[in-house]
Amino acid sequence: MKDILSEIIANKRFEVDLQKRAVSLEQLMEGIAEATPVRSMSAALATSATGIIAEFKRRSPSKGWISREARPEEVVPAYVEAGASALSILTDEKFFGGSLKDIRAVRPLVDIPILRKEFIVDEYQLYQARLVGADAVLLIADALEREQCATLIAKAHELGLEVLLELHGEEELDYIDPMVEMIGINNRHLGSFVTNVENSFRLAAKLPRETVLVSESGISSPEVVRRLRATGFRGFLIGETFMKTAQPGETLREFILSGLDKAPH
Repeated sequence: MKDILSEIIANKRFEVDLQKRAVSLEQLMEGIAEATPVRSMSAALATSATGIIAEFKRRSPSKGWISREARPEEVVPAYVEAGASALSILTDEKFFGGSLKDIRAVRPLVDIPILRKEFIVDEYQLYQARLVGADAVLLIADALEREQCATLIAKAHELGLEVLLELHGEEELDYIDPMVEMIGINNRHLGSFVTNVENSFRLAAKLPRETVLVSESGISSPEVVRRLRATGFRGFLIGETFMKTAQPGETLREFILSGLDKAPH
């Protein structure tokens, strides 16, 4: 863990400490009873013809603002209408311009699984995710010690949340837990932000086939999705390709109609 990732994680721990002072863990626990039922993201991807996880993202540390004024209430339902299998919503504010309010705003509007895309370092964030209506959470191997990661996986499952465990290289393969529903390969290095989709192809054969495999970042064409699907991937997390356009939902629709709907199953 280095470079920008170290800065993000340090800031995240500071943020969570502040949030705990404002709203206690006990208060979050009390609200869980009223939380909406969860939907299975892994099942949605496993049975989908396209497997697209459409991401709502306003900015990134490497690209700056992608769509500063984007409103989730407009973009996210358009994603669903266009054929997204699941949704990814970034909730980091400082580096990505998001917040938990983005999930809360769209949960009543859509009925497909939502992933809380976040740098999770504390179980407190899992309770937050469940409370606002997320169905799954991202856990990043490079941001966690192995024992901590295992503890967070168990807690997520206790709360009814599915887990997308994100790896980047072979050195993280021992983070894989047989209880994890989804394994993601990030094609973007979180330290340098260099992106290479070949990372997914390189690691595909080393991943358990009984788990739903997800390729994340750097996917910009239906042809790449078709090749990844042939290699065993069933989920394809795509954000910037859609969000940098004036109408992300329409861009997703065109992406699917340009040949993705003919992808082999």
